[in-house]
Amino acid sequence: MVGDRASRSKIIFAATVSCLLLLNLVVFVSAYPETRVTDSGCCGNRPLARDFSAFYIAAWRLFNDPSQVYKSGFLPDGESQVLPQPESYKYLPSFLLLVSPFLILPYQSALTAFDVFQFLLLPLIGLLVYELTRERGLPSAILLSFLVLLLPLPAPGLSASAPYYWQWAEGQSKVLETLLLLLSFYLGKTRRPHLSGIVLGVAAFDPRFVLVSIPLFVTYNRASLSSAFLSATGSFLVSNAALLIPGVGTGFIAMLLGNGLTTPLYFYSLIPLFTVVALTLTNLGQVVEAFKAHISSDSRTIAP
Repeated sequence: MVGDRASRSKIIFAATVSCLLLLNLVVFVSAYPETRVTDSGCCGNRPLARDFSAFYIAAWRLFNDPSQVYKSGFLPDGESQVLPQPESYKYLPSFLLLVSPFLILPYQSALTAFDVFQFLLLPLIGLLVYELTRERGLPSAILLSFLVLLLPLPAPGLSASAPYYWQWAEGQSKVLETLLLLLSFYLGKTRRPHLSGIVLGVAAFDPRFVLVSIPLFVTYNRASLSSAFLSATGSFLVSNAALLIPGVGTGFIAMLLGNGLTTPLYFYSLIPLFTVVALTLTNLGQVVEAFKAHISSDSRTIAP
């Protein structure tokens, strides 16, 4: 009987995820024309290129003109010209390694391919949601899947999900970010702390969401926390070794102190943020317990 109940839960969850993916596909289709338009985007008042232009041009510069990775605007150094000008790159250089395979395509085709690639990650994200919440029951899994796979915050005249509409329209990276964070948690839960740390280190190309994820990372890796953090640190340092290239590290610091720290959380940033916050609240008891155990362990270690 328990097996039958589990099978029914899986079927119901799979059906829910399928419906959410279809709804997200509708959002994707409605947002696709926006990828070819030069306008003010979601939150500005002047014509801008899509956000993907920052990734595409910075990735090209990393391999061809690395000292200019964080330079704003178009440079006559052989890079593709994106009108009115490419957006400024604001992530750590590790992300450029992830996006670099798309350089084999022309800019517009690369943007579309990046969106399609991330859309194809959504079923895997749904599976990770199930694996991370199945002990909490089907309602928790379904609620979290709604937040992760659709995030229904309507945008008047646009779609049922403003976060996903602008995720696809801008060619943003927040679905990939969400996948990496959930995968890190899942690997920790299944007692693979080294892999969990490696994936978290890769996800740290936008450190804001990794900082919010620390409580869950500690919770899921509580049995081997030192190994997990050591792997995360090593992964972060190795994947960002490009900071040692002349001009890259200084460019990153200049960007960070210039406008990087003041960059607001746009609609698409809510996708990984709400995912992590909702999962943290779902596992709040375990999170508190893990931190209490860690503090208690530290106290015993330093006691005379």
